[in-house]
Amino acid sequence: METRVAVMSIIVENNESVVQINSYLHDYGEFIIGRMGIPYKERNINIISIAIDAPQDTISALSGKIGKLDGVSVKTAFSSVISHE
Repeated sequence: METRVAVMSIIVENNESVVQINSYLHDYGEFIIGRMGIPYKERNINIISIAIDAPQDTISALSGKIGKLDGVSVKTAFSSVISHE
């Protein structure tokens, strides 16, 4: 299986979407290397960074699911590091 390392940056403007984001991240937990969440109370948003090592299709699927949620933006940056496991 070919995997890639990537980072996802997620900005949550609608707090009602947080429960669904956490559910998606739980579902893809086997691929997640690390996660950092920053509540920015002054702006009433949450910033989440995810480091992930997974097949590119899996990363894109997770990003797509999160990006469809109301009040959520997500951007993914892929590294050139590819592993053949």
